[in-house]
Amino acid sequence: MLRREFLKGAALMSAAGMAAPMMANAAVSTSSELSAVAGRRRFVLAQTYDVKPPVGSEGKVNLWIPLPENTEFQKLNHLDVKGNHDDAYVTMENNYGAKALLVTWADSNKPMKLDVALDISTEDWEPMASGALALYRTPSKIEYPAEVQRYLAPTAHIPTDGIVKATADKIVGSETDPLKKAHKIYLWVSENMERDDSVIGCGQGDVRAILESGKLGGKCTDINSVFVALARAVGLPAREMFGLRLGQGIKMGKYSSAFGSADANGVAKETGGQHCRAMFFLAGFGWVPVDPADVTKMRLKEHMKHSDADVQAVNQYLFGNWEMNWVGFNYARDFELSPAPEQGAMNNFGYPYAEVDGDPLNYYDAKAFAYDYRSTEQR
Repeated sequence: MLRREFLKGAALMSAAGMAAPMMANAAVSTSSELSAVAGRRRFVLAQTYDVKPPVGSEGKVNLWIPLPENTEFQKLNHLDVKGNHDDAYVTMENNYGAKALLVTWADSNKPMKLDVALDISTEDWEPMASGALALYRTPSKIEYPAEVQRYLAPTAHIPTDGIVKATADKIVGSETDPLKKAHKIYLWVSENMERDDSVIGCGQGDVRAILESGKLGGKCTDINSVFVALARAVGLPAREMFGLRLGQGIKMGKYSSAFGSADANGVAKETGGQHCRAMFFLAGFGWVPVDPADVTKMRLKEHMKHSDADVQAVNQYLFGNWEMNWVGFNYARDFELSPAPEQGAMNNFGYPYAEVDGDPLNYYDAKAFAYDYRSTEQR
């Protein structure tokens, strides 16, 4: 049930030691190598934790930290772990393959300090801007690989029946082309939903509740979850990817700082930088990135209308493209971490999660939880 990738011995030293690269072929790339490819960037994400148990609590502490998925658009080159912990290793849950660094302390009465450094390289993912999607033709017979079919299924927060199905059918109408159906859903979500900064964290992404309320708003998980649910409801595999911004937006940064910012030294404070994105799958092509939630974020931050030229430029780019000043952790939704927390299933896993003697800490409150994230772009 539990899949462990141990980072002990040479891989993970004692409290003062370092972790070796997670895979033999994941040696840290040099800046010159990275700069040789347009749109490729490298960041070091430094995470510090000083876990603060609630007053009166005691016992074992488990801390799960989300780790990046290795994909065509990003790679975890190196992982360093230092601290006074009792144990630390990488786990992977079975359903979505979500990786976590699990750190444990046997006694919550002692200081619980931890430093984690992730060396990450990214490359802009642009199947639309590159022209690759322009060549796409729908196969005569649409078939999906087994590992993709799960992203057609409903979950507790991503239903595909009732109001979700009715809304999706109304949006796509008589359209049968998968790419055009996805585009119609994307345009509907980006135009009709609004970002609501009063929502805690990234939102819950409870699609049925959002649609039934008639208040089409929320944050990134809410907005991109609506895209995912509507796509699944009309037979398009779709999923979110939960992650974190890493620094300055370059292509999108000219329109708004909503897409990421950093200081003159390339340092970005990212403790509250969690961000969820979405993607859909085309038979005979593969996954295609989208992010209608960032369209709504820019609109709110810049006090613009959806019809404004800059908003429309961003709206066009974010169907089929991601600028990668961001790192994705996992696609997990309505699942259990590994090993299973005492509190049961997780809605999603974009924030660190900790339990003290089985009681969870509030991961939305970084000050109470006591963690800090800083990303430095390597130039």
